Amino acid sequence: MKVLIANLGSTSFKYRLFDMDDERQLARGGVERIGAEQSSAFVEIDGTRRDLTIVAPDHAVAVEQCLAQLTDAEQGCLASADEVTAIGFKAVHGGRVGGVRRVDNDVLVAMEDVATVAPAHNPPYIAAMRQMNEALPHIPLVAAFETGFHETIPPRLKHYAVPTEWADQYGIKRYGFHGASHRYVAGRVAELTGNHELRVISCHLGGSSSVCAIRHGESVATSMGMSPQSGLPQNNRVGDFDPFALPTLMERTDTTLPAALELLANQCGLQGLSGTSGDVRDLATAAEAGDQRAQLAIDVYTTSVRHYIGAYLVELGGADVLAFAGGIGENGHDIRRAVCQNLSELGIVLDEAKNAEARSEGSIHAEGSRTQIWIVPTNEELIVARQVRDLLGQV
Repeated sequence: MKVLIANLGSTSFKYRLFDMDDERQLARGGVERIGAEQSSAFVEIDGTRRDLTIVAPDHAVAVEQCLAQLTDAEQGCLASADEVTAIGFKAVHGGRVGGVRRVDNDVLVAMEDVATVAPAHNPPYIAAMRQMNEALPHIPLVAAFETGFHETIPPRLKHYAVPTEWADQYGIKRYGFHGASHRYVAGRVAELTGNHELRVISCHLGGSSSVCAIRHGESVATSMGMSPQSGLPQNNRVGDFDPFALPTLMERTDTTLPAALELLANQCGLQGLSGTSGDVRDLATAAEAGDQRAQLAIDVYTTSVRHYIGAYLVELGGADVLAFAGGIGENGHDIRRAVCQNLSELGIVLDEAKNAEARSEGSIHAEGSRTQIWIVPTNEELIVARQVRDLLGQV
């Protein structure tokens, strides 16, 4: 069974192709500048990359072009496009619809209902899914929602302190995101340690970040709430924010509510704090050169990560594993050091040398640390591919 996993942007399409008989990645590729007069594309098979210029007016055509590259008689890895059993999507927010679902009109309507909550994610996915459903009716489309992993969170950690009718009637509650990454981390840590009954704190740190408390492989709490704009500061999204600050912002800047929300979603986070960049690598360079705002952005970010780690140590009654994933979590040794600083009384002791030298998956805790500390490069696409396989009932 071969599954194509799609990652969509408003003008981009990236994919990975898996053979689910042995979970091998057969190819990866993508298309940029969809809708322009010319689009740039690439495909990588067996370590060999080809860069191409194509015409892709919409996402459906981009997918067709990619399938043509994968079935190229000389350089492809498929004999026919019919070998692709399904296209899977790491969908973000379905509101009343969660888990893993065949993409139909009900799923698309549910995604539209919460499009204002996930404005950077839902609209491009909805548009592309509609295009693909029409242009590729013979290939099933499957949405694996990021919120699905967090359905095991207990009500006391899902509800805001608002009338319960708001949750029941309007869906106003904590959903949580980055589910594919946290699910992968939970499973991989169990494999690495040989223990499936662990208390894990998973830190997915990247352009978009969240922390998740996991017990026995199931999510019990997570930092993001109803929207991906909540929780930790993101590269350009605000994170946790007092809604009663909005009237002050609107009054003193003569800004409408939609414009204020646009600012919070696109010009805040690390970018807003630093005034320059939301990329931690840029911030680290600037901070080393004495930029105090860049250092403030890093400090606010790591403090927020530590805040949630502290909360989840209490929720779990301690932690067996602290895991770092995502681009920052995997590569940011300075961030990992700042997050773990002075936590020895809580059983978390980082090995400074291992941390500084780490370049891939591995443990970085000091000898005697009660909590193991691991770097776990995540594989969200593989998780979605497994979910697609399971939904379609094939092994």
